[in-house]
Amino acid sequence: MSTTNRLDLIRTTGVIAIMRARSSDQLLHAADAIQSGGVQAIEVTMTTPGALAVIEKARTRHADREEEMLFGAGTVLDAESARAAILAGAQFIVAPTLDPALIELCRRYSVPVMPGAYTPTEILTAWEAGADMVKVFPASIGGPEFIRAIKAPLPQIDLAPVGGVEIDNTAEFIRAGATAVGVGSSLINQAILESHDFAALTSRARRFIEEVARGRAH
Repeated sequence: MSTTNRLDLIRTTGVIAIMRARSSDQLLHAADAIQSGGVQAIEVTMTTPGALAVIEKARTRHADREEEMLFGAGTVLDAESARAAILAGAQFIVAPTLDPALIELCRRYSVPVMPGAYTPTEILTAWEAGADMVKVFPASIGGPEFIRAIKAPLPQIDLAPVGGVEIDNTAEFIRAGATAVGVGSSLINQAILESHDFAALTSRARRFIEEVARGRAH
């Protein structure tokens, strides 16, 4: 799948599920559950034990579903880690901070990259450095109004707020101008994974997708 197609999938669905799983089996079961609910992009954080092995196993299992399920690496702090994640099969890279070298590495390998930034200067710098989308983090500070304020002078930049995104504010983030939202524990948390309540995961995923649609409709 090309970089453009991967980005289109993220833009279309509007939700990136951020997962910190303790095992690849948990992640794979959760991936199936949220995909059934319409969420098709999963970010495996590098703080997950054995994150690269988890990504590699997920990609192998879903090799025939590349057009409908993306596995990326998150909390990537430098270019070396980004390259390791890409070699493990990561289909997109997300960072909590802005590192031009990391962006350059991802562009070299034609892998979508989403660096983290917060201030207008950081966000524009990330975009000019080649970011495909900018992760606005932490979005809990400022909320949807901050996204709206940023989009006013910088309408050309695709923003993905992360941190503080919940079901009940997703639509407002989208209405404010967010291209997509990154969702962590409000969608996937260890308690649900441990309880194997995958039906609840599917339901939550569906609700987030519905809220994205609601935000885009108004």
